[in-house]
Amino acid sequence: MELFSKTADNNHKLQNGEKEEEESQRHFSYAMQLVTSISLPMVLMFATRLGLFDIIAGAGPKAQLSPSQIASRLSKSSPTTHKSNRDESNHLITNGDKSDDDIIAGMLDRRMRLLASHSVLTCSSIDGGGDSGGSQRMYGLAPVGEFFVRNKHGVSLGPFLDLIQDKVFTESWYELEKAVVEGGVAFDKAHGTYSFDYPVRDSRFNEVFNKAMVSHTTIVMDKLLESYKGFENIKTLVDAGGGLGVTLEIIRAKYPNLRGINFDLPHVIQHAPPYTGVAHIAGDMIERVPDGDAIFMKWILHDWSDDHCLKLLRNCHKALPKNGKVIVMDAILPMNSPDTSSGTQSTCQLDMIMLAQNPGGKERNEEEFLALALEAGFQGIRLECFVCNLWVMEFYK
Repeated sequence: MELFSKTADNNHKLQNGEKEEEESQRHFSYAMQLVTSISLPMVLMFATRLGLFDIIAGAGPKAQLSPSQIASRLSKSSPTTHKSNRDESNHLITNGDKSDDDIIAGMLDRRMRLLASHSVLTCSSIDGGGDSGGSQRMYGLAPVGEFFVRNKHGVSLGPFLDLIQDKVFTESWYELEKAVVEGGVAFDKAHGTYSFDYPVRDSRFNEVFNKAMVSHTTIVMDKLLESYKGFENIKTLVDAGGGLGVTLEIIRAKYPNLRGINFDLPHVIQHAPPYTGVAHIAGDMIERVPDGDAIFMKWILHDWSDDHCLKLLRNCHKALPKNGKVIVMDAILPMNSPDTSSGTQSTCQLDMIMLAQNPGGKERNEEEFLALALEAGFQGIRLECFVCNLWVMEFYK
């Protein structure tokens, strides 16, 4: 019995040791995933630029395509891109037994396999479809992948991904350590000016930025109007930081009697197209905001420091009637320790983007938003609804 007890004890220790080793391996794998994480956004950007998500969506609901089928459709839809990929593959691989299309299909397969491992695409295998009669992977759209397909308005999250990965933004990250040690803003150190002035001197980046904002706004506003009813009794709505005016155009499609004022910096307004019922006004919201029954701000407060937000909100307070409101769309951080949900991770990542790119920009928790509202003269905040990882908050007088 004593011998049996020792053996059982040894087995128990062995099992515990194996579990600890498995756990250690999982932790190391996750650490390596973080170290190599640049692969995912770069491959995702590649896929959106080539229209891979649109190609799969075009095959029908729940359809799956092989890399060869996707390569064939890619060749027909984008011959110039197809040629550039063929040139790339010829430089990288010299295999006389494979055609150009086979080489490109192999490259697509590897990239889509990564997207499938992150649940952006679905993946299944069929027998007899691969090289030498082996199995072949087939790829379809996962629910997340749908957001990278151009919707009924012709937009997706692809242009926003282009902005985040743009060299103008990525260069700022290399200055972040210096900004922490010396003070200042990483973007300013990288480019010699702050982020809202930079597009004036870089027309290419200005176009990238505007496309990103239009795409994200179109997706979010479509969802917002399904659940939020706060525009119903508004006669004049000011969109502060409204970009090219797309937000007001979408709102007016549902509320045609509403008059819109699109307010943004001069270099933005000069590119804004005409919309029925929308007046484009150039100016600086930190200096003044046009009068209206309500003021809408999507992803504006997170761009600025508390001091700048107070100036902006006080300007809004002056511009509103006594029963007016500011409608704010921003993410809200958890009050204490962050959880590991995708929503919290996304908000924390946005917070880091604000830290690197904007002067004092940051995401905030509920108490921080309330403190800003009260100090600016508002009576309080109503949390109205949650849309696309953003809260709709009404700051009321």
